[in-house]
Amino acid sequence: MAHQSRIDAPGVLHHVIIRGIERKKIFRDETDQHDIIDRLARLVPETETRCYAWVLMTNHAHFLFRSGPAGLSTLMRRLLTGYAVSFNRRHKRHGQLFQNRYKSIICQEDAYLKELVRYI
Repeated sequence: MAHQSRIDAPGVLHHVIIRGIERKKIFRDETDQHDIIDRLARLVPETETRCYAWVLMTNHAHFLFRSGPAGLSTLMRRLLTGYAVSFNRRHKRHGQLFQNRYKSIICQEDAYLKELVRYI
């Protein structure tokens, strides 16, 4: 089945969710958490994306982004591919780390945004 197209225009506010495959851990320790945050800190200015909030759980993470000129997909591809390669190398594993593609929900309503920021 084909993936549903995403809205990936500059300036859009996105709630992004990533999950480990089979709900397995994608952050085993603080080193893993620092790795993805360090990557995010480098990529956000490079892609002119804004990151307003994030929360890292052991098997998933939530982010609140406003996409830059290149759209959200550029940031997410570079972030998740780089992190997965690093994670697999560090933990001596192979294969897919994330369940499917990242989930992106466009934030258009203030009520949703308010609850999202409270959750994150």
